[in-house]
Amino acid sequence: MDNPAAIRPDALPEMTGWRPERCHRIALVLQGGGALGAYQAGVYQAMHEAGIEPDWVSGVSIGAINSAIIAGNTIENRLPRLRQFWESITERSIWAYTPDGDIYRKARNATSALATMTLGQPGFFTPRFPGPWLSAAGAENATSYYDTAPLRETLLELVDFSLINSKAIRFSVGAVDVLTGNFAYFDNARDTIEPEHIMASGALPPAFPMVRVGSSYFWDGGIVSNTPLQHLLEQEDNKNGLVFQVDLFSARGALPRDMQDVMARQKDIMYSSRTRYNTDVFRRIHDLKQEIYEALSRVPEDKLTDADKVRLKELNDQPEMTILQLIYQQKAYEGDAKDYEFSGTSMREHWQSGLEDTRRSLKRKDWLAIPPEGAGVVVHDVHRDFDN
Repeated sequence: MDNPAAIRPDALPEMTGWRPERCHRIALVLQGGGALGAYQAGVYQAMHEAGIEPDWVSGVSIGAINSAIIAGNTIENRLPRLRQFWESITERSIWAYTPDGDIYRKARNATSALATMTLGQPGFFTPRFPGPWLSAAGAENATSYYDTAPLRETLLELVDFSLINSKAIRFSVGAVDVLTGNFAYFDNARDTIEPEHIMASGALPPAFPMVRVGSSYFWDGGIVSNTPLQHLLEQEDNKNGLVFQVDLFSARGALPRDMQDVMARQKDIMYSSRTRYNTDVFRRIHDLKQEIYEALSRVPEDKLTDADKVRLKELNDQPEMTILQLIYQQKAYEGDAKDYEFSGTSMREHWQSGLEDTRRSLKRKDWLAIPPEGAGVVVHDVHRDFDN
């Protein structure tokens, strides 16, 4: 880079709207993961403190909710609104005191998860009565265990949808069409975003009801793809980007030792993002375009058609992408209920983990640089790179 001081870590907190050299877009991509989503709020806090604000926020499920709060508030209000959301939905007190030790945390977490299953979460969802098994087919209560009407009220309170729709920053969330099974992106570049778009992205069955958007019904995007990174990589706008991808389930993990480990590991594998696959596809397409460009460049200009000349101009400016992948690292006492264990204690731990991981990552100025021209995409798996 021409100006190394531009990314000096100790200079970041004093900057506003900072970005690396040759970077046209800073994106924040947020995976689904329920209660673990507080980790993403911690990531955003570290970025905010460093003066790094996203130009594009994109999410699935709880990532869609966090994304909406970020995109739907002015910069000075984003962090307070995130804090308000997470404190409000985790305000229920479980134990007055938890003794030190993993066995006690496991018991407290299990109690918290049971409370979520039986009582729902304030400002988020409430149990249906009667439940689906006692409701007739076609009835409103027949297709989900919980009612997410409280979430709509929370979104209206914390998110300025007129700000999202002003397109001050790019915003997109992913969901799945219930009838076709196709993945869909709701993007403020072409759609008018409403609370239902966010709720649709987080409508994980059978817990939550499908959500109607227009004439179609949608479920949680995590059923098909738990990260919207692919949507960003598919853009044909040739913008170099620095992407903070925040995942809540790790594809790598330890060999299970009991049934709870088995269920937790299954969930991790099922919902972990396929970052390597997405970036490999992006790299192959990038390399193929480069080969086409080089082949067309060898053809005499008088032999090129008008379409060839247009294509040659388009291929002359391909984007480079740097992806920082942050993945929540599960604690020893967390089990398969970690994504619906909404205690305030766990929320604060998750938030702090995201904050610390991101602060540590931002110290690596080499990770923030845009790759050299023609390099395509570079991925830094934060935890693997630090551990090696």
